[in-house]
Amino acid sequence: MKAARLGAIVAALVLAALVAVLIVSDGDGDVGARSPLLGQPAPAVSTTTIDDQPFALARRKGSWVVLNFFNSTCVPCIAEHPSLVEFARGESSRVDGVELYTVVNDDADDAVRDFFTSNGGDWPKLRDADGAIAVAFGVAKVPETWIIDPNGFVRLRIIGQLASGVLESQMTRLRETSES
Repeated sequence: MKAARLGAIVAALVLAALVAVLIVSDGDGDVGARSPLLGQPAPAVSTTTIDDQPFALARRKGSWVVLNFFNSTCVPCIAEHPSLVEFARGESSRVDGVELYTVVNDDADDAVRDFFTSNGGDWPKLRDADGAIAVAFGVAKVPETWIIDPNGFVRLRIIGQLASGVLESQMTRLRETSES
């Protein structure tokens, strides 16, 4: 009987400690995921948009670039889309606004066009027909988001669905860090 009571007390204390840690933790303080690409030049990306326009990441130097890997049937991609639309809207009014690109992962051009027509988002959508871009960045599954600085270096990798406001807060942090 004493052992059972002692076990219950220990379990309750462990649970209380876990709850306390969760309460005081910063939920989006460290959204970045590890990657050997962090701090390195971004992989060379040359492709076309779903509107048949050429795209070369190397030509984006001088601008902050966000690459969001996406599929129109991916539930987390669909869920995060309003956050991306809001982020793009905010960045469009900045002089140094981010260039946002969707990298289409294993999806048909028409399905992607239909999705963006229905859900908004007028930024370019890049083809990754053979998956080479995803492989170069080490993307295991969508959604995944990468931030590249104006010098062409990878600064942040976010795995999974973006929470509202995360890109805004991370861009503020990265801009402040790059200015100092």
